Amino acid sequence: MPTAHADNSSDPTAGVSRTELQRSPSPTPGFEIIQTRFEIPVGKESGRHSHPGPEVGYIVQGDVDMVFDDRPVQHLHSGDPFLIPPGVIHNARNVGTIRTLMLSTYVVPVDQPLVTMY
Repeated sequence: MPTAHADNSSDPTAGVSRTELQRSPSPTPGFEIIQTRFEIPVGKESGRHSHPGPEVGYIVQGDVDMVFDDRPVQHLHSGDPFLIPPGVIHNARNVGTIRTLMLSTYVVPVDQPLVTMY
């Protein structure tokens, strides 16, 4: 089910969307595996957030600065993989000239929300 922010040009997260592609039980009891497609328009960002489990991702197209509260910025480009540990606050910023498209897979506890915004 896609979620998107309203298209308001002054909102840094305007037009950002996360679409769940699949969800299935994990072999580890109490966890599930969720895969999403995440899109960020040019000049926009995801907003500071975290996940209760690891995020394993891939930049399908675009250029992203992955900004963290507790570590250096990660500069990512089309074809780059990335890994974000559980609970790490981050913000994906589209710093390129085309819409960014990312695929991410999460292994998270079934009783917790996928995203916590800050």
